[in-house]
Amino acid sequence: MSSYFTLTRKVALGYLVIITFSLLAVGYALISLHDHNLRTEQLVGGQFRAFTLLRDMRQNLLGQENLEKQLIILRDPQLLTLLERRAADLDSILENLKSSLLPDYFKTLPAEIDEYRIQARHLMQVFDQRKWEQAATIASTTLAPLRKQLLANLADLRTQHQTTLDKDLHELSLQSSKAYSLTLTLALIGIALSAPAAATVIISIHRSVKALKKATHDIAAGSFEAKIDIHSNDEFGQLAQDFSRMAQKLKEFELLNLDANPLTRLPGNLAIDRELERRIAQQTPFAHLYIDLDNFKAYGDHYGYKLGSDAINMVGNLLREVVKQEGNEDDLVGHIGGDDYVVLTSPERGEEMAKAIIRIFDSRVPKLYSKEDLEAGFIMGTDRHGIKRSFPLLTISIAITLSENLENPSPLEISHNCARMKGHLKQLKNSNYLIDRRKQLP
Repeated sequence: MSSYFTLTRKVALGYLVIITFSLLAVGYALISLHDHNLRTEQLVGGQFRAFTLLRDMRQNLLGQENLEKQLIILRDPQLLTLLERRAADLDSILENLKSSLLPDYFKTLPAEIDEYRIQARHLMQVFDQRKWEQAATIASTTLAPLRKQLLANLADLRTQHQTTLDKDLHELSLQSSKAYSLTLTLALIGIALSAPAAATVIISIHRSVKALKKATHDIAAGSFEAKIDIHSNDEFGQLAQDFSRMAQKLKEFELLNLDANPLTRLPGNLAIDRELERRIAQQTPFAHLYIDLDNFKAYGDHYGYKLGSDAINMVGNLLREVVKQEGNEDDLVGHIGGDDYVVLTSPERGEEMAKAIIRIFDSRVPKLYSKEDLEAGFIMGTDRHGIKRSFPLLTISIAITLSENLENPSPLEISHNCARMKGHLKQLKNSNYLIDRRKQLP
């Protein structure tokens, strides 16, 4: 019997045991990794599709609401074109929603959107007929409640979808833990049987699974900057790349979910209104600077979309610079849209900030024009009535509202006040600012 278990055979048996357990460990790890890859691809390619649709739909509804309010206040027919584009974008989003493979809890959403679209088309018809009072009634009594309900449903869907994603990430984490435990067990058996060759494989699997497990927990906890320390081209490396892409997608979604203007990356209407309401609720005195470019439409028509966008971006950067130099740490620079901006600061800094904005803007405007137009001092363009005429160079108008002068300040009242001052500023030459120093009597 002793002759049967020769040293050679013992070594061969030992290596056979090592190879067997190594193959078991590696095989199970590969199967687990393959399943991880499939589930990760589903998360990256499927779950975020729903997030994108919910985000786009919410932004579209808020954009329509903002345009409706502006159209009712300003009664500018050009805003109707923008509103129609928003409606067309919503149609496109709905088609994508219907054609996407989304969870069952999304099934009722198309019918709700269809009902909203019917009322929105009716409102646009009334706008097109210039029946402003009727449009205001429809917008407030019919469309606003529908939109509010739809936005609430979108928020519920987003919460439900986030819960589903968290659950999937948690299950992925549990699967990683299970794979880690069983792989480690098989590897330890091989090590216990004196498998030095298998030790390298075990260490590699241990490190890889541990890194993936940590990354899974970090991502599930909302830390999208998780670093996966796997530098290989095998399945672990591919899974690490998938995890990194998933984290990047989540980070991009988080950034896109912020209410920021895509051109200037400044906070948009929702962030501005929230900051206004916060300061009003806390009874914090503030100065509201409404900044508008004069003759910008003529400039954009003359120089084109690219240079027009550069001008818009230049003003956004200018406002950041001035607020950083002249303002407070908690001041807000916002971009309402187009060539309209808002700055919220303390009352004592509002006027000096307006002067600095005008001074720097006027010094940079010449760089936006060709030599010929700059020497002429104007550009030729077509006004809103189709009449060709000359337009002065770009100037900037700033309407400043002080919250302390309003008896019951609100975003809507401030907006109306800025619109009145804007109408006066537009009649003046050059860049100007105007402060409403009148105090409302109780």
